[in-house]
Amino acid sequence: MRRTKIVATLGPASDRPDILDKLIEAGVDVVRLNFSHGTPDDHRQRAVAVRSAAAKAGRYVAILGDLQGPKIRVGKFLEGAVQLQEGEDFVLDPEAVPGQGDEHQVSVDYKDLYRDCRPGDTLLLDDGRLRLSVESIQGRALHTRVLVGGRLSNNKGINRLGGGLTAPALTDKDLQDIKLAAELDLDYLAVSFPRDAADMQCARALLQQAGGNAHLVAKVERAEAVADPDHLNELILASDVIMVARGDLAVEIGDAALMGVQKDLIKRARSLNRVVITATQMMESMIESPVPTRAEVCDVANAVLDGTDAVMLSAETAAGRYPVETVRSMADVITGAEKHHIAKKSTHRINSDFEAGDESIAMAAMYVANHFPRVRAIICQTETGNTALLMSRVRSGMPIYAFARHARTCGRVALYRGVGPVLFQNERLSGVERDERAIAILKEQGVIERGDYVLVSRGYNQDIGGSTDTLRVVQVR
Repeated sequence: MRRTKIVATLGPASDRPDILDKLIEAGVDVVRLNFSHGTPDDHRQRAVAVRSAAAKAGRYVAILGDLQGPKIRVGKFLEGAVQLQEGEDFVLDPEAVPGQGDEHQVSVDYKDLYRDCRPGDTLLLDDGRLRLSVESIQGRALHTRVLVGGRLSNNKGINRLGGGLTAPALTDKDLQDIKLAAELDLDYLAVSFPRDAADMQCARALLQQAGGNAHLVAKVERAEAVADPDHLNELILASDVIMVARGDLAVEIGDAALMGVQKDLIKRARSLNRVVITATQMMESMIESPVPTRAEVCDVANAVLDGTDAVMLSAETAAGRYPVETVRSMADVITGAEKHHIAKKSTHRINSDFEAGDESIAMAAMYVANHFPRVRAIICQTETGNTALLMSRVRSGMPIYAFARHARTCGRVALYRGVGPVLFQNERLSGVERDERAIAILKEQGVIERGDYVLVSRGYNQDIGGSTDTLRVVQVR
């Protein structure tokens, strides 16, 4: 079983006939609805299509909605784009006439940009491809000098080197999209540019008020989010998942610092029992090419060996020419990386105390799994998916099957590394009868056979979240 999960962004490329079915067949575990693009009806139609295709394939595919957030952008140019030359003056003016930008100035959609900048600051446009030095501030207008020129087109993003832009994490559009996420009953909802735990807590409250139950993903993409370890831990703990959103994060902290921060984020999230997604440009060349570069192969493999739960595709599957081939290539790379012994060795919590009974059972199960060669699978009977999450924090080559009676739990665990969801209708069965039925299901699927050993965890008090207190070592009959 491939352990690291694949997240694929939907878009025009995946909307083509039969492509979604092929993406799921190729190994997509989670689909991403990017609320920065498309209409609410587009997202409604895609959510319905995903659930239909997943049911047809006999799989659970989670759906993640991604809020646009306060992406600060230049306005539109009179001719769609301009060429900025090094050394030239260029003005960013929130009070300029919209749609009339030229090689001298352009409007900005964030009125308070002037409050966050000082002369000498460096602004990065279009994911850092262009650089401007702030020379002076006159009224609300920033007068800059071009340090690195190039083509600048409509609506490209603006970042400040080192971070510090104070636009709130949730915009008016995000508030409407949170309601849409609740309506669509999404499994996950990603919050863009959160500054701290309070931003995540606010988003959670708004989602719950709208009737949603999605788990929240904090997209780590501000420099200030990673500047202080305690601050970062608070942000992670206020979330269910973090995303290493390498595009804007790299622009703010610099490309040279990115890999070290990525490794720290993956390790930190796993140690805090949170899920982690690594994203942005993982197989960027496959937007136009049917095969990845070796650098991209190494990038994906590196994230897998570091322990990421999932790797994410963006434009590769949303707008690229080879969406299915990209997923297949990513699955191959993951499988190859997971054969390495590093992917199966763990010291997680080995010198730490456990905080609850279910965590103790989860850690005991993984210790047995990693030290008893005749064990072939772990059956985790779970109400909420939490025990399966705790198990998945430990590196292992052992497949974990989350047997759950709720489809929502099955969708949620589809993102967890090494966990396969199984919908398990187990009412009117005793504890041992449930164990025997779960073993029979895996035996029917060819996962285990007579003579193998399996580990089975469950709660003595059944169907109550957080009650896992039983672990059995069972030989298959």
